[in-house]
Amino acid sequence: MSDWRDYLSKAVDQHFSEMVDLRRKLHMYPEPSGEEHKTSMLVYQLLGDAGYTVRLGPEGKGVIADLELSPSEPPTERLAIRADIDALRIQDEKNVHYRSRVPGTMHACGHDAHTAMAVTALKVIAQVRAQGKLPKVPLVRGVFQPAEETCQGAKEMIAAGALEDVAAIIAMHVDPSRNVGRFGIRDGLTTANCDEICIHIQGRGGHAARPHETRDPIVAAAQMISWLYQQLPRTTDSLDSVVFTVGTIRGGHHANVIPDRATLRGTLRTLNARVRDNAIVLIHRIADAVAAGSETHIEIEFGVSARAVDNDLAVTQLLRNTCESTFGADSVQEISRPSMGSEDFAFYLSEVPGAMLRLGAAVKGEKRYGLHSPRFDIHEECLRVGARLFATTMVEWALWKADTGS
Repeated sequence: MSDWRDYLSKAVDQHFSEMVDLRRKLHMYPEPSGEEHKTSMLVYQLLGDAGYTVRLGPEGKGVIADLELSPSEPPTERLAIRADIDALRIQDEKNVHYRSRVPGTMHACGHDAHTAMAVTALKVIAQVRAQGKLPKVPLVRGVFQPAEETCQGAKEMIAAGALEDVAAIIAMHVDPSRNVGRFGIRDGLTTANCDEICIHIQGRGGHAARPHETRDPIVAAAQMISWLYQQLPRTTDSLDSVVFTVGTIRGGHHANVIPDRATLRGTLRTLNARVRDNAIVLIHRIADAVAAGSETHIEIEFGVSARAVDNDLAVTQLLRNTCESTFGADSVQEISRPSMGSEDFAFYLSEVPGAMLRLGAAVKGEKRYGLHSPRFDIHEECLRVGARLFATTMVEWALWKADTGS
C-alpha cells in the first residue's frame, strides 16, 4: 500500500467509532422521504465544520458539500459521491439498543450507512489534505439526497444544482447478500426501469345481497390482477424480464356494501425499453377488456418512473481497480445479471457518467435479512470498508484525470 493510501486508511480508522455513532444516531431517529430536515442539518453541520462549502437542498432537505481547491492546487474535474438519507415507513423489529425510536419508521435499506460512510470519507479527504499527504487533491462534491424511496429526491437535487460542474458521480449500496470486504460490480445495465402504476376502477355500488344491481369494482379489480399477472409474462419473450406487482388494493369500507370504486397501485419493472413499451400497451388493452366485461370504467395512471441504472464503463473500471488495489483482487465479485430493483441514482446517470457498486454488509454465520425487512441490519465493519473505498476512489479519480490531461 502506498503512503497516501496508508494515511487514508489510518484516518478512516481514527474516525471509525464516530462513524458508527453517526450511523446509529441516524438509525435511531430516521426521517421518511420528504421529511429529512434534521438529518440534512446534521450532515450540513458536520461537513461545514470539516471545512466544506455546504448548502441545503430544496426546502431544507438534502445537502450539497464542496471541497474547493486553493490557487496552489492544480485544478481537475469534479467527482461527486452520492448518499441517500431517507428512511422507510416500516416498524423496526430488531432487538438492538440503536433500534428506531420513531414508531413505524426505520432505515431498512441502509441509507443511514451510506450517509455515515460518505460523511466520513469527505472528512478524511479534508484531514489528509490538510496534512499534505495526498498525491493529488481531488475536487469533490458530496450529494446527500432526500426521497430516494419515492423516486423524487434525485430530480430535486439535480434541479438544485447538484451536478453543476460535475464530471462524474459514484455511489454504493449496502448488500446483505455479500460479506464485508466484498464488492458487487457490473458494467452497463445494473437495475431495472421502474414505473409506478395506479389503476382506478369506477363502478356502481350497492347492497352486498344484490350484486346484480351493481357494477362491482372489486370483481373488476380481481380480474385486472389475475389477467395482468398471467398475461404480461405470457406475452413477453421468456428471455426478456418483466415484473408487474400490485402493492396496494383499496376499495370499500363495510363487509355488506359493494363499493362504487376501487384502486390498485403497483409497479412495472423491465430491463428493455421495447419490453416496457409493449407491456404498457398490454396493460391498457387488459384494462379495456375488463372494463367492457364488468361494465366499469377503468383509468390507468402512470406515476413516478425511474430509468435503469446504466453504469459507465470507464467509471466502473475505476471502481473495480480501486477495490482490487485497496482490498485485494478477490474482493471484487462480478454481478452476472441486472437486478429487477430500481434506484433513482439513474437520474444522475442520465446527466453525467457514473457508476454504483454493491458493498458487502454481512458476515458469515450471522442471520441475514434482506433490504426493506423490518429486521434489516448491517455488520458495521462494512462502514470502515465503504469509507475507505469512497476516499481512495476520490484520489484515484484525481490521479486518473491528471494522467489523461482532463
